[in-house]
Amino acid sequence: MDKTILEVKDLSYFVREKKIIEDITFSLQKGGFYSVVGTNGSGKTTLLKSISNIIEPTKGKIKINGKNLNKFSPKLLAKEISVVWQHNEFLFDFSAFQIVMMGRMPYQKLLQADSKSDLSIVEQSMNKTNTWHLRNRSIKQLSGGELQRVMIARALAGQTPLMLLDEPISSLDIKHQLDIMELLRKINKENNTTIFIILHNLSLALKYSDNILALKEGRLVHFGNTKDILNKENIKELFDVEAEVIDGENIIIHHQ
Repeated sequence: MDKTILEVKDLSYFVREKKIIEDITFSLQKGGFYSVVGTNGSGKTTLLKSISNIIEPTKGKIKINGKNLNKFSPKLLAKEISVVWQHNEFLFDFSAFQIVMMGRMPYQKLLQADSKSDLSIVEQSMNKTNTWHLRNRSIKQLSGGELQRVMIARALAGQTPLMLLDEPISSLDIKHQLDIMELLRKINKENNTTIFIILHNLSLALKYSDNILALKEGRLVHFGNTKDILNKENIKELFDVEAEVIDGENIIIHHQ
């Protein structure tokens, strides 16, 4: 049985003559935990936007479970992929519960009331992310860490096999960064959800990821086992800094 959930082949995205990403090829296996690393401007978010069908690549193919991405309707794609962005702007003053219920929209008919199943899945998703106690709170009253947990609960409520996350921890303090990473690892293990996350913190990428995709100047330069990729030589190549990997668990960056 094929365990490939996502295939990306020869993917490129140009803005006029400028190449943002170029000739990227890789595949993800069901139930894996993948981190994407690279400097700002290396093409990480463009790659995520291409996979989530927000932008159309200049060339290349993307397949979800063997089916071309452009063959999915938005509603069907929302049952396959959920996305958690770094910044979340809402025009209206929704409650945390209402935000998480939005994850059920691909399963509902227009103007249909929330079903018992929807309500149950939302409650389970909020319990799993430790946000049920926030259900009646306005999202405008939530801290950064609380809001990111609510957004992950919304993604979880969509019951997608693939969750994409664009730097969801970059604006959080260290404790909340760890809380979110532990939560994602739990979702990954318990639900067999494939996690594809852009990270800046290399130590957290080393601690939580099975595999790393490393981008440089729009190209995929390394892809494979995390401990093989995140070594002193590759970090120097990618980020132009000296680093040490301590006990295979922590990465210390030395200021030059």
